[in-house]
Order: sequence, then C-alpha cells, then structure tokens
Amino acid sequence: MEQPLKLTTEQQRIDRFQRQVKSMGFRFFLLKKLPMAWLAGLRVKHLSMERCETTIPFKWLNQNPFRSTYFAVLSMAGEFASGLPALMITRSHSVKISLLVVDLQATFSKKVTGKVTFVFDEVPALAQTIQDAVESKEGRTYQATSIGYNTEGEEVARFMVTWSFKAKS
Repeated sequence: MEQPLKLTTEQQRIDRFQRQVKSMGFRFFLLKKLPMAWLAGLRVKHLSMERCETTIPFKWLNQNPFRSTYFAVLSMAGEFASGLPALMITRSHSVKISLLVVDLQATFSKKVTGKVTFVFDEVPALAQTIQDAVESKEGRTYQATSIGYNTEGEEVARFMVTWSFKAKS
C-alpha cells in the first residue's frame, strides 16, 4: 500500500528551523555562509515567533582602537536579530520569498566593553508583513528595531533595519 505524501505545514517548517538554529550544525552554517559572524562569536540566545535574541562578546577581534566593540560588529549582531526571524518565516512559506536589507539606521548610546544582547521582539508584525507580501504578490518593507543591552541591562545601541520582502513568481 502506498503511503500518502506527508506535506509539511508552515509550523512544522518553523519548528525544524528553530531546531537547526539550536544545533551544532548552525555554527557550521555560520562558518560557511557568514564567516565574520562566526569569527566574531555571534550566538543565538533565543528564537521564537515572538522574539529573537542574539549575543556578541567583547574580545580582541571585535574591538576598535578605543577599546570598545567596533560598530560594524554591533551592526552585524543587531541586523542578525531581525534577519534570523525573517529567514525563519520566509523559509516556512511554500512559495519562495526574497528578502533584502534596503536601509539601516543606528544609534549608539553607551560605550560597549562587554557582552551585548540584541533583542528583536516584533516577530508577529514582521510575519504579517511577509504574509502581506505573499498574498499581494507585491513587495513590502518592514522597519525592524533591535535593541542592544549590556550585561547591566542598559541600552547601548539601537538598530532600525528596513527589510524588503517579495514573493517570487
């Protein structure tokens, strides 16, 4: 007797993506696809359909001449906090969706000399924008805000990343 094809739902694809991010294989993914993130020590602390948290350590490789974390390293971690949920959601759809950063704005409020955790807690709104792009078959943009906190819980940086989404035909 032939087994019926088991179709994967969006939620099953999201669950699989979250498991992959938590696995050791994700570090190899970083090494292969984002080697600077791997070298800098970027880590995913939390990923769900509500929020994403990424961390970046302060270390010799990540510092600038002023003995603080280089802004580009912070930018990478800040962008990744909204980019990872965007990737998770676009990969969960049955249609292919292109995603692209089209703008980046940042503010730096405190010198960074330790580990920073970036929090992006707008995943439901991001998911709705992506869904709108799929349903309309037109491009949509979303400005995602990720906020970086030092170990004392003080805001040190804020990144506003504008993402563009479009379903491929």
